[in-house]
Amino acid sequence: MKKLCYLFLLFIPLAQSAEPLHIFVSVLPQQTFVERIGGSHVIAEALVKPGANPHTYEPTPSQIKRLANADLYIRIGIPFETAWLPRIQAANPQLKIIDARDGIALQRLAAHEDDAHDAANEKPAHDHASVELDPHLWTSPLLVKQMAVTMETALADIDSTHAADYRANLAAFTAELDVLDHEIRAELIGLRQRRFMVFHPAWGYFAAAYGLEQITIEHAGKEPSARQLVALIEQAQREAVHVILVQPQFSPKAAAQVAQAIDGKVESIDPLAADYFATLRRIARVLAETAASK
Repeated sequence: MKKLCYLFLLFIPLAQSAEPLHIFVSVLPQQTFVERIGGSHVIAEALVKPGANPHTYEPTPSQIKRLANADLYIRIGIPFETAWLPRIQAANPQLKIIDARDGIALQRLAAHEDDAHDAANEKPAHDHASVELDPHLWTSPLLVKQMAVTMETALADIDSTHAADYRANLAAFTAELDVLDHEIRAELIGLRQRRFMVFHPAWGYFAAAYGLEQITIEHAGKEPSARQLVALIEQAQREAVHVILVQPQFSPKAAAQVAQAIDGKVESIDPLAADYFATLRRIARVLAETAASK
């Protein structure tokens, strides 16, 4: 009898211990979101590593191998997904793939002024920039709240045993996002100059959420020509823009040229950084401090 009780006690922890879900996402901010919602019940991994460009990224063989045993992939519209998700699905036919953008109204990726001019005149040369949908949804805390619900639902569907934990984690994460949103609004409330310049238009949803507007330097995904650079400098001077945002995935050369010409400054802020809350607090602080110093 004692032997049977001992065996029963040994069996209990084994029955209760389950392997965490292995969740893949496209970029590091998503990984942060999944970890907040999934807690100890998930292992989240972003395909695009720090400093890599998600527009041109290719998964490594080791990542493809791990994807073959993954439970869930959460896509977000990053360009490499179009080419690679069918191959990933072929390697793991049982892999569930969901789209974090479900139910969210997407906006177009901000175009350079010349692209907008070409589109208005029905010139096809730079049409790519004028119609591409902006995948950087996570730069708006309000949209992250919506995406978090989609993520929580997917985790609970796969792992109903821990559904209550996922719901509790979602509630806590949502509360953090509400605090972040409140802080950003307080930081920007007195901002008179509500336009800022970026090399790559990654901050469109952030701008839309807080009544701002980004002016993009890159031209159809490329460095601007000499003529376009002059036009950008004139635009920045005309609109009293004093800060230009760059990110590690792109060359800061053109941004530095514009900044020098307008007596402005270049600030490097990575929208793909894992520390989501610190990143958004920093961009709000940079915009507020730049406006206050002029």
